[in-house]
Amino acid sequence: MSKQVTIYCASSPKVPQIYFDAAEELSRLLIESGYAIRYGGGAKGLMGIIADTALKYRGTITGVIPGFMIDVEWEHKGVTEMIHVKTMHQRKELLIENTDAVIALPGGTGTLEELFEVMSWKKLGRFPHPIVLLNTNNYYDSLIEMCNRMVKESFMRPQHESIWSVVSKPSEVIPAILGAKPWGPQVINFASV
Repeated sequence: MSKQVTIYCASSPKVPQIYFDAAEELSRLLIESGYAIRYGGGAKGLMGIIADTALKYRGTITGVIPGFMIDVEWEHKGVTEMIHVKTMHQRKELLIENTDAVIALPGGTGTLEELFEVMSWKKLGRFPHPIVLLNTNNYYDSLIEMCNRMVKESFMRPQHESIWSVVSKPSEVIPAILGAKPWGPQVINFASV
């Protein structure tokens, strides 16, 4: 059975080059390590470089994209497989179906919305797999600080700090996935959540 990861990331082509470089390196490392990639189906921005790099290294990459994004020509035309859906909700559901991990690269509101939904699913015991933030250029520092405050002020429990892991370099992502602690009803008492 192949290993599959889901990547959330920006579609904007205007972000600084440092983010493109990290996305390209991550995609290459994943493909070289035998992972298939599932992502949001876009052709531009970090989404585009993830897809283009996966294809360059002869990897498998599957996009999931809603119809309205196809209508405005955001769809990548060359990926291994493209799944067309009607709604963003369907897209998010398929992005994490049968995946072994979620990786969040820097992104905007769409990326954050996807990230927080999968974090909530994990908190509730519905998604037991690793979630890794690639904190390129300290992009997620403020978000991490906010989540730490949620724990400090009891909006989340201390064990929820292990919902995700944070790394700074693409080369640290796969070790973070492989080293993730088990998560689920067998290790967390969800009745007390």
